[in-house]
Amino acid sequence: MNTMVHGVIREPAVPVALNAAQAAEPATLAEPVIAAKPEKKVKRKLSLRPFFLSVLPPLMGIGLLILIWEIIAVKTSSFPSPWVTLQEAIALFSDPFYQKGPNDQGIGWNIYASLKRVALGFGLAAAVGIPLGFLIGRFKFLSGMFNPVISLLKPVSPLAWLPIGLLVFKSAHPAAIWSIFICSIWPMVINTAIGVQRVPQDYMNVARVLNLSEWKIITRILFPSVLPYMLTGVRLAIGTAWLVIVAAEMLTGGVGIGFWVWDEWNNLNVPHIIIAIVVIGLVGLILEQILVAIARAFTYEDVGT
Repeated sequence: MNTMVHGVIREPAVPVALNAAQAAEPATLAEPVIAAKPEKKVKRKLSLRPFFLSVLPPLMGIGLLILIWEIIAVKTSSFPSPWVTLQEAIALFSDPFYQKGPNDQGIGWNIYASLKRVALGFGLAAAVGIPLGFLIGRFKFLSGMFNPVISLLKPVSPLAWLPIGLLVFKSAHPAAIWSIFICSIWPMVINTAIGVQRVPQDYMNVARVLNLSEWKIITRILFPSVLPYMLTGVRLAIGTAWLVIVAAEMLTGGVGIGFWVWDEWNNLNVPHIIIAIVVIGLVGLILEQILVAIARAFTYEDVGT
């Protein structure tokens, strides 16, 4: 009996409970730690495709133009080739500011005289056209009064205004400036007026609630909103002004790139005429790009939220 009691006492009760608990718990195994591999630096290959797409097409266009020029020069004996014209250009621009008389001056002085006339006519047109555009766009009465006049005079050829200028001013220089003024004013008037008319009505309602004066409405609301439209009109006007001055100087004479072209034609100097055409195009391109850069600096785009 003692043996039986001793055996019962020796039987462990706790291990049974522990074994049951251990059986209930899932067995967990230690996860092995994997060391992170160092990232390999991927070498990016430089793509020359954007460079070629931006440079190659203009070069091909210029090359095509020179090729057509060369073909015309081969088939027409009196027409200079690109090489002959280049040699004449080098000789011409070696001394662009010579003066041998009032009507015999270098191409540099002629370009300067034309730019000065353009600056005067264009400046006067901006001083009159931009405020007039603000008034036409702001007040319906003025819009109804000036719209028929603008629609009637805007399509008139620039050279048609030159005799009027000669009759009124009795001189070729102010007549050329008058032609530039009357032809470059319309883009500024129209674009400025359209910009004023497209100002959101909510802005004007806020101005009425705040009881702003007309001057503050123009300077605080209209001017910032209209500036991109106004600069577009200015860019179009400068191109028109440069076109007009070349044609006007051919008729009025004196010093200027237009007169220089006509004088070279009278001398049958065709290479100089081609050089003048290229110079006129380059000057017009430079003027336009300057105004485009200014327009981009003051133009904004609405960003959606």
